[in-house]
Amino acid sequence: MSQSQSNVEVEEFAFQAEINQLMSLIVNTFYSNKEIFLRELISNSSDALDKIRYLSLTDKTVLDTNPDLKIDLVPDVSNKKLIIRDTGIGMTKSDLINNLGTIARSGTKNFMQAIKEGVEDISMIGQFGVGFYSAYLVADKVTVVTKHNDDEQYIWESEAGGHFTVQRDVHGEPLGRGTKIILYMKEEQTDFLKERTIKDLVKKHSQFIQYPISLQITKEEEVDDDKETKKDDKDKSDAQVEEVDEDEEKKKDKKKKKVEKKEWEQLNKTKPLWLRNPKEITKEEYGAFYKSLTNDWEDHLAVKHFSVEGQLEFRAVLFVPKRAPFDMFETRKKPNNIKLYV
Repeated sequence: MSQSQSNVEVEEFAFQAEINQLMSLIVNTFYSNKEIFLRELISNSSDALDKIRYLSLTDKTVLDTNPDLKIDLVPDVSNKKLIIRDTGIGMTKSDLINNLGTIARSGTKNFMQAIKEGVEDISMIGQFGVGFYSAYLVADKVTVVTKHNDDEQYIWESEAGGHFTVQRDVHGEPLGRGTKIILYMKEEQTDFLKERTIKDLVKKHSQFIQYPISLQITKEEEVDDDKETKKDDKDKSDAQVEEVDEDEEKKKDKKKKKVEKKEWEQLNKTKPLWLRNPKEITKEEYGAFYKSLTNDWEDHLAVKHFSVEGQLEFRAVLFVPKRAPFDMFETRKKPNNIKLYV
């Protein structure tokens, strides 16, 4: 899918200067906590699912292309690839070009400045709105396949060399709607393809994501080896026939072989924290939920968990952070600190 497709125009674009600097910083930095890439990409998928769900509240037809709202993780050990797939809103061609390369967000410059001054580290990349680029902490190349309801399916691809390509996807698997990110893992980062590692990271960073996160796992099981059984039957046809217990003979005849079977396992089964009784929730649980919600590395300053009953009924958890966000007075920023779950 990452190869050029015949008779399809491949357009090449240069990364905006600040984004190019950011990617260079990510690629060349010595940073041990590379695991944050999965948290950021899952968080982005969750945001994309939020957007299509909000649209569906007023127009249910937007879900016709795929009614299931979910995130799938597929490790491909033999090809050293990790796939993160969501059924969110997807991106149009212009979204791909603008959001992933040519238009710098206000947080890009602020993030790099904070890194250079030692105020922040790379784990805070999500708070500055540029979490996607953390993929290059573990990957040499990233491919993004995406389908928006209002456009055709497109492929974005880059090896972080100062440019990226965009082309229409005419031969790939139709997504219906959503985005598939393919990470071509660096040689020394293949541990992130292990099932145990992925499960631990999702539990650590993403267990409170409200959409199901499923991991494709590989299981070995024993099945009858029909070829061996048929061969044995042929050999026995030339032998002298003796009276034996048929059931016992069938058990002996059945040769076994191990085969690999692919299954899906949901990783985030924790009951939503806001639906639980506040008296049963520990300070640590509130802290873990706050960090997964905000990507903040510090604990919250205060929390209020309450419910309202009457004509309008809802439950709410409000957190107060220890520090004001860097873009608190950014007038162009769209407020999104209140999360609504229906």
